[in-house]
Amino acid sequence: MSYQMIFFMRYRKTITLSILVATAAMLSAFMPWQEPAPKYTNLKVLPKNISKDEMKKVMDGFKDALGVKCNFCHVPMKDDPKKMDFANDEKNHKLIAREMIKMTAKINKKYFNHKDKEGKVTNITCVSCHNGKDEPQTIKL
Repeated sequence: MSYQMIFFMRYRKTITLSILVATAAMLSAFMPWQEPAPKYTNLKVLPKNISKDEMKKVMDGFKDALGVKCNFCHVPMKDDPKKMDFANDEKNHKLIAREMIKMTAKINKKYFNHKDKEGKVTNITCVSCHNGKDEPQTIKL
């Protein structure tokens, strides 16, 4: 028997396993990877199954409508002050925001649940009253 044949027989399992691992690695590189759905906690007004994209859209809407940053409603984490503790309810602004969300939903349902002449549903949002300010501004006529 030749030296190559003895080598192959001796390491056949190792070679086969290496080929399988390499094939699996190459195939996984082409498989689409999906980020796991976020597990948000302490959601009391927003839907419990809200997607990451939808949550970002909602939060960006609040920031733009009020001209604020995340720390206006959210507190830093105790163990890592560079990160926000989004579930924490310590700031009163967050509690007020929840009530304002409920209020605008009621107003929209009662008074703005219809389409205009172009077929668009008219409604109010945070920016309707806040106009980019952290407190609603009364317009003097």
